[in-house]
Amino acid sequence: MRILVLDDSSTMLRIITNTLKRLGYKDEEIDTGLNGKEGIEAYKKTKPDLILTDWNMPEMNGLEFVKWVRKRDKDTPIVMITTEGGKAEVITALKAGVNNYIVKPFTPDVLRSKLNEIIENNF
Repeated sequence: MRILVLDDSSTMLRIITNTLKRLGYKDEEIDTGLNGKEGIEAYKKTKPDLILTDWNMPEMNGLEFVKWVRKRDKDTPIVMITTEGGKAEVITALKAGVNNYIVKPFTPDVLRSKLNEIIENNF
């Protein structure tokens, strides 16, 4: 399974990718980017099976990236991982097409649980 992870924080990218590896995913299955523009390039190259994206990023934020993906692809599961935890933000992200939402900070167990939900419902 190919997973695309987007976050402008290199520390958060490392935390998420290390968590994915602990869950059994291999380095070659995980692509990363620092913003939505890098996400578009990675998406075009690899067509990921799952996308994990931050909301607040420079150049192109996660919400804009989600909208870009959804214009082309209605099926790939997308999880928004962000500090934006208000009800209005969650609703905005869901309307844009995310399948699930994780508020930072989060534990590896939360990420595992959300990924298991996505996998059960989509694969």
